[in-house]
Amino acid sequence: MAEGFLRESLQDRVVGDEQIEVGSAGTVAWEGSLATPDAVAVARELGADISKHLARQLTQSHVEGADLVLGMAAEHRDFVEQLVPEAAWRTFTLKELVRLVEALPRSGDDGSSSALHLRRRIVEAGDLRADGFEGTPNDESVADPIGLSEETYRAVAWELQAWCARLVDGLVGPPARPDPPGEQRPSEGVSSRTRPGTKGVR
Repeated sequence: MAEGFLRESLQDRVVGDEQIEVGSAGTVAWEGSLATPDAVAVARELGADISKHLARQLTQSHVEGADLVLGMAAEHRDFVEQLVPEAAWRTFTLKELVRLVEALPRSGDDGSSSALHLRRRIVEAGDLRADGFEGTPNDESVADPIGLSEETYRAVAWELQAWCARLVDGLVGPPARPDPPGEQRPSEGVSSRTRPGTKGVR
């Protein structure tokens, strides 16, 4: 569900065919299994289609190819740090990273691509954590709804969607405002700069 919500939140932050790639993998996954029917249903209610999702086991190559690794729980972050120790600086829980980027000074539009902006914010968040940012260590994890009711899935989905939207705002900035009626950009809708995506943001 987090993968779906992140992808939806990122859709209006890029231009043309370029995009930030989002993928997910499990620390304990049944390779090739579909998302549960409840997950598919409640994600669809909130605008994310995860019906074609196939589970995969997290591997060293996944971590090494990612600019950012997000865990839904502290145990996932710890697993990644043990699997690829050199990736610890760019590995966070979702809630942890949101709180870090929201504690950073808001960055303005300096003309850099969304990919460069994202990478810079990840480094800044890692530096802030290394400097002793306390965050909320007792609330770093999102509940796992597997085996629970549809209403539990729905509550988790609402929580995930909100945290994912906050994360995207903090990493790549809020959505661009539409032009006021009757006005056009000088480029008539064509961006004057490119925004290359990043490979393997998870």
